[in-house]
Amino acid sequence: MDLIPLAILLAKIVFLTFCVVLPLVPVSVYFERRFCAIIQDRVGPNRTGIPLTLLGFKKDCGILGIGGLVQPVADGIKLFLKEDFTPKYVRTAFYWLAPALTLAPALITACVIPFGSSVSFFGHTERLVIADLDIGPLFVFAIASLSVYGITLAGWSSNSKFSFMGGVRSTAQMISYEIALGLSIIPVLLYFGELNLGHIVQQQADHGWLLLPLWGHDAAHPLSQKLLFWFPAAVAFLIFTVSIFAETNRMPFDFPECETELVGGYHTEYSSMKFAMFFMGEYAAMVIGSAMIVTVFLGGWSLGFGTDKWISGLSLGGFGFGGLIHLGVFVAKLIVFILFFILVRWTVPRFRYDQLMKLGWVIFFEAALVNVFLAALIIAAPHLAPLITGIGAVLLIVVTAAIIWAAKVSEPEPKLVRA
Repeated sequence: MDLIPLAILLAKIVFLTFCVVLPLVPVSVYFERRFCAIIQDRVGPNRTGIPLTLLGFKKDCGILGIGGLVQPVADGIKLFLKEDFTPKYVRTAFYWLAPALTLAPALITACVIPFGSSVSFFGHTERLVIADLDIGPLFVFAIASLSVYGITLAGWSSNSKFSFMGGVRSTAQMISYEIALGLSIIPVLLYFGELNLGHIVQQQADHGWLLLPLWGHDAAHPLSQKLLFWFPAAVAFLIFTVSIFAETNRMPFDFPECETELVGGYHTEYSSMKFAMFFMGEYAAMVIGSAMIVTVFLGGWSLGFGTDKWISGLSLGGFGFGGLIHLGVFVAKLIVFILFFILVRWTVPRFRYDQLMKLGWVIFFEAALVNVFLAALIIAAPHLAPLITGIGAVLLIVVTAAIIWAAKVSEPEPKLVRA
């Protein structure tokens, strides 16, 4: 009997990690190619398909294109078959270790994400989460921060100045934005009084999403307090989302692999599947970052508007499949946010590196800190909430504007240098 919980755990690991998270990586690559093609007014991948000769047709029958959906498979085969070249001048052990240290943390953090409510079979109920920890966000931050070691080791072990610069940039960037990332989520944790991501999503299903508090009002969750808390929640959402962009090295913060300056950055000396692991690590981190944003701010698997209790009770015979419907809702939200990531990449130009660091240390750090005090006052003194929210909003805007002004005034005027 002791083997049954272990079998269920292994089934959840295989299903949620290898059938939900990992397939979203090639799907994201396909979306990226198609979406950027639409933005740039070109076709994108539309011909890579299944050769009809594999199905017994004649050679001149062509290829079943199916909209270029096989393009990620072709990319994987291409990377797998490329020469796995290791230069002689690299530090070999760390050179081989770096790709794994980049991909593994992104996959490990998936274990605390609640992908759905619960499914029941043969009288047994099981939540669609691998590890239902009471320190979910802290676990995600702790493990995700380890990916910086992979990028840093890749740059250092390559013995290339371009790769080394990419690794150093990534270290400074990720450390800077992890502070703002951690501070931005504190108001959310104060509001819910929980560190368990499953319980946070359940509260949103019962009483309204954090950014859409339109249902589930009662004495403990009055609409007035929800609406007043919406301002610090929106500020936290903005800082958290932008910090996730910086943490995942996505445009406009892709300085570790800035092709125009670093010839590819920290993975310049990598090829074949080692390069593919960096590639997969970036997209896996984007998927998990999007999952965190959806879970904390947008209700996670909740469909909302009072429908979740009814969905959770759906069953067919002895099989309660409501959790699978919630899983579909979660994946749909996740795909929408992944498309948002892609949209930002192809519409917002890259920052200068000094602008990147100034945004993290001068603006987001102070704004997140003031936002923590504002949220704490709203929760601690609900009878003064309207006054506190007004004063806090003004204070947040004034302090942030003063910091930006002081930083701009302290900058030396650029001098025109003639060639």
